[in-house]
Amino acid sequence: MLNISHNKLNQKVDITVYRAGLKVFHKRHYKQFNRFLAAFFIIAFVVLFLPWTQTISGRGYLTTLTPDQRPQTIQSPIPGRIEKWFVREGDYVEKGDTILQISEVKSEYFDPKLVERTGQQIKAKTMSVSSYQEKVGALGTQIQALSQERQLKLEQAKNKWTQSKLKVKSDSIDLEAAKTNIAIAQRQYDRVVQLEKEGLKAVTDLEEKRLKLQEAQAKIISQENKLLASKNDVINAQMEINRVQAEYTDKISKARSDLYTAQSNQFDSEAEVTKLENAYTNYEMRNSLQFIRAPQSGYINKALQSGLGETFKEGDRLVGIMPDKYDMAVETYVDPIDLPLIHVGEKVRIQFDGWPAIVFSGWPNVSYGTFGGKIVAIETFISPNGKYRVLLAPDEEDQEWPKDIRVGSGAGTMALLEDVPIWFELWRQLNGFPPNYYQPQNSTADAKKQ
Repeated sequence: MLNISHNKLNQKVDITVYRAGLKVFHKRHYKQFNRFLAAFFIIAFVVLFLPWTQTISGRGYLTTLTPDQRPQTIQSPIPGRIEKWFVREGDYVEKGDTILQISEVKSEYFDPKLVERTGQQIKAKTMSVSSYQEKVGALGTQIQALSQERQLKLEQAKNKWTQSKLKVKSDSIDLEAAKTNIAIAQRQYDRVVQLEKEGLKAVTDLEEKRLKLQEAQAKIISQENKLLASKNDVINAQMEINRVQAEYTDKISKARSDLYTAQSNQFDSEAEVTKLENAYTNYEMRNSLQFIRAPQSGYINKALQSGLGETFKEGDRLVGIMPDKYDMAVETYVDPIDLPLIHVGEKVRIQFDGWPAIVFSGWPNVSYGTFGGKIVAIETFISPNGKYRVLLAPDEEDQEWPKDIRVGSGAGTMALLEDVPIWFELWRQLNGFPPNYYQPQNSTADAKKQ
């Protein structure tokens, strides 16, 4: 009874005379109740000293261990228009299988024979390069011939110049001989004149000597003319050497100028050929990009661009694909305050969404339906949700993860920390303190070694 009335019923009525009152109001029930309370407090006191594993709870989802195994979208590096689909959503494709065909939307690539015509341009430019090469070779031969001809002409002119100098020496000697002859003729003439005056020589002898003197005088004049002509020939030979040198230098310079022009045109043509070959390769590659192929084997998830004739830009997502072979992992997030307590290689318990589990936080050994994981990576920069990302891989020492879980489904995680008494954990929770800061034994040993 609540016994809240001011009229005390137990003071007016004696209920102990009744059978029910006798069963309730007797001293024995206080003894049993006290025993129950004593046993309860003893058990509770013992439980307070039981070990409790501190945990850090997180929420995440299933992903893959390596980036190339995660779901991806296929983009087109060129803009285009959808022409034909070769797959349906949910189909399995091998690496290199054609998914869809697109067509060009830029006017400069509309020509269906663009690659063929570019190849023809390459052939024409290649023939032009060959022609310039032949011209360069011909000009080189011409320069060589002119150089040889100049050498011969110079030798010929030099020989003529040498002959002219030798002729000058010869004429000089002849002039000296003529001078000697005229001196002799003059002395003979003077002597005959003197003897003719004395009557020892006849007039005929005098006239003969006078004739010889005149002949000697005429000969010396002729010899002086020859000497001057020979000196003039020397000058002409020197001028001929200079003329030949200048003439062939001009011819060779002109041929070399034509050679350099031909080489320049050859290099320009070779550059054009290289540019056209580059364009030809680009056109071929662009034509091959009109067929969107699977980058790896997997399943077609969803067509992000649908229909026929729909246009898109370069880099737009066209279709999603999920690789068929992947290593499962869990991507979870922890608060910044708990980040110092997380270390690579530590054990984590995982509860998958849709997979029945009975979780006892702090007693992972008696939890049912949870699976073991191991931390393999911790993000060093905070995520947009204000938490740090942690990547978990399956624990080889624990039971295997279920086969029916799929990438993208949710998962709850519990990182196992230090073992503490239950009373300490209750005290920590009541005061809002974080879990105990600690370092794994391996890390502590490594720190001591360092």
